[in-house]
Amino acid sequence: MFDSVPTFDPVPKHDGPILAIVLIAMAGLPGTGKSRLARLLARDLGAVMLSVDPVEDAFLRAGAVHDDVTGLGAYLAVESVAQENLLLGNAVIVDAVNDHPAARQQWIDLAARTGTRLWFVEVYLADERLHRERLVTRGSRYPALPEPGWDSLAARARALADWADPRLRLDASLDDAELLAAAKDWLDG
Repeated sequence: MFDSVPTFDPVPKHDGPILAIVLIAMAGLPGTGKSRLARLLARDLGAVMLSVDPVEDAFLRAGAVHDDVTGLGAYLAVESVAQENLLLGNAVIVDAVNDHPAARQQWIDLAARTGTRLWFVEVYLADERLHRERLVTRGSRYPALPEPGWDSLAARARALADWADPRLRLDASLDDAELLAAAKDWLDG
């Protein structure tokens, strides 16, 4: 019926501002404010926000065991959805701790596969007392995914401290407007 099969470039190329097609991978310890900044950026930029924690929670509610395989599965599920959105031409923000080099490499590989610009944004809290307070007082956000305790963060903090790749580091003690402005300035520059 068709004389030829239509073709298309699955990764549209944009020469505009930062948010044509971009992958922003958040990083940082639980309780620092990564999700808050990811939401602010997604709203402001019209980007798709994909968070690992609710996916892992869904796996657990479906009967999966809480272990490293379930956590990896959540990262892989988010990667698959991120890839589909990038191929559709949507900017994507991934909300995850990304403390392990393999997790960060996953986003580097995805950006390479899709021809997308990748930005890492690490959120931290220099004030340890404030960080502990935020972690403890945020309560249980998901029905099945347990919240990490303060004592569980030391190894993850070391992994992030060893990270030498270029990224934006933002102290989340700033207010929302300051955080958003700093992130957008860096992404534009």
